[in-house]
Amino acid sequence: MSSTGTFTRMDESTAEQWQTIVVETIEHQPRVAERVLNMLASLADITDGFAVDQLTHSLQTATRAEEAGADDEVVVAALCHDIGKSVSVLNHPKIAAEILRPYVRPEVFSMIEVHQDFQGRHYYEYMNQDPNAREQYRGAPWFSLAEQFADDWDQVSFDPDYPTQPLEHFEPLVREVFSRPHSL
Repeated sequence: MSSTGTFTRMDESTAEQWQTIVVETIEHQPRVAERVLNMLASLADITDGFAVDQLTHSLQTATRAEEAGADDEVVVAALCHDIGKSVSVLNHPKIAAEILRPYVRPEVFSMIEVHQDFQGRHYYEYMNQDPNAREQYRGAPWFSLAEQFADDWDQVSFDPDYPTQPLEHFEPLVREVFSRPHSL
């Protein structure tokens, strides 16, 4: 039951109006998972020279995380780690991390935010960048998680022959994680 807001400027709003906004935002929370699933599906259109499209890559990464026994937040983050590429390849880690931020623990957010620097160990030298860029994060409490993500699940997930779970397999998990924000 959506109501029409009555203010046209935030500096003229009331506490009652903001309470309505909060209630409706919570009521419409399921649309977040729907939008995320649509963005993930759109990655099927992006290959950019890789052996598989970015949706397949993301599915492989999540499949590997799940097979390794990662928890739900990590599996969903693995699935969504490149979702930012649906908007911009150059800053995709920060886009993906910000989409995930309200729904995952801080260490999972950090893992996604810096995943390119961790994965860079395997290719940065070909782009005249420091392949040891991950070392700037050594000592962070999430370092080993980011290292496992990059080395064991992400950088190896470009194999057209890998037995990959489909998006439908992860859909209930996506709906679950995106239904319960840690914060608004």
